[in-house]
Amino acid sequence: MGTTLHTPVGFTARAGAGVPLVVGLAVLGTAITASLFLGSQPVAPRQVLAYLFGDSASLPEATAAVLDLRVPRTILGLVCGAALGLAGALCQMHTRNPLADPGLLGVTSGAACGVVFALGVLRLSSPAQYTVFGLIGALLAGGLVLGLASGIKLTDAATSLVLAGAIVTGALNSVSSTVVLMDRVTMDRFRYWTVGSLSGRDTSVLWDVAPWLLLGLLLAIHNSSSLDALALGDDVAASLGRNVVRDRVTGLLAVVLLAGSATAAIGAIAFLGLAAPHLARRITRARLPVVAAVSALLGAALMLAADTVGRLVLASGELSVGIVLSVIGAPIFILLARSLKRGRGNAPR
Repeated sequence: MGTTLHTPVGFTARAGAGVPLVVGLAVLGTAITASLFLGSQPVAPRQVLAYLFGDSASLPEATAAVLDLRVPRTILGLVCGAALGLAGALCQMHTRNPLADPGLLGVTSGAACGVVFALGVLRLSSPAQYTVFGLIGALLAGGLVLGLASGIKLTDAATSLVLAGAIVTGALNSVSSTVVLMDRVTMDRFRYWTVGSLSGRDTSVLWDVAPWLLLGLLLAIHNSSSLDALALGDDVAASLGRNVVRDRVTGLLAVVLLAGSATAAIGAIAFLGLAAPHLARRITRARLPVVAAVSALLGAALMLAADTVGRLVLASGELSVGIVLSVIGAPIFILLARSLKRGRGNAPR
């Protein structure tokens, strides 16, 4: 008999975690470098390095101004991309839906409703102000979805969650659309937020959501030990001593906190939470906590790469990261759906 220990969906425990993590870090390092060194305004590499090492006083004023914009948006993309990538992985694993993303839990629609309330009712205009309301909206929507799902007993837990998410998302989108259509000023301001962008924001918005991001990360780390057992099925996980309900709620709460914080900070970002986990599964055959970690790395890399492409693709101006990810994400979504239908895709574990 062989000595290989089998893990869910044919993945083997002997596959190491080191190589995929190194690959993920290498891809992320490349994306960070591109984000700092490339842009619509060319900056010499030596000037970028001088800025990064604290010698900005010797740089031309225009060059320093460009780098003053690139560094904060790189930090924003790094943190929010990692949060969305990790949230997407956890969402797919806990719902057992290979095409799930954090929007499934009503996070995006909840954040949008919170921002609309801040813009249209309270007349707030600063990103630092309406970011807080976006986060509150995301948390309330996520909590409402989990509460509704627990009360739906007609189907299994994963299907109940999808159904509850669809109900809450539809209701909140209707509320947001009604408020926006009734107020042109709110529409103009909300349109800027809803496309998802790293420009026009600084790292101050991260401080508004940092406690919730940190809490979401801690919950995700705590929940990681249950992922492999839950992938075997709820009954098997319970027989192994796991508290399935508690593990599910902890993981999904981490999704709400991570994705809600990122969405509130930079706006609605489509497809990233869907694509990053699938890419992670294609470069690693390690245990599920490693897949989740690689998803975070690739999520950050995708966010920064899309932002860099958005700066370079137009001769004048730039495309927001949300638009770039939507353009490249739609074909990816179709390919994933087709491969899963033919049985070639890796199901979430």
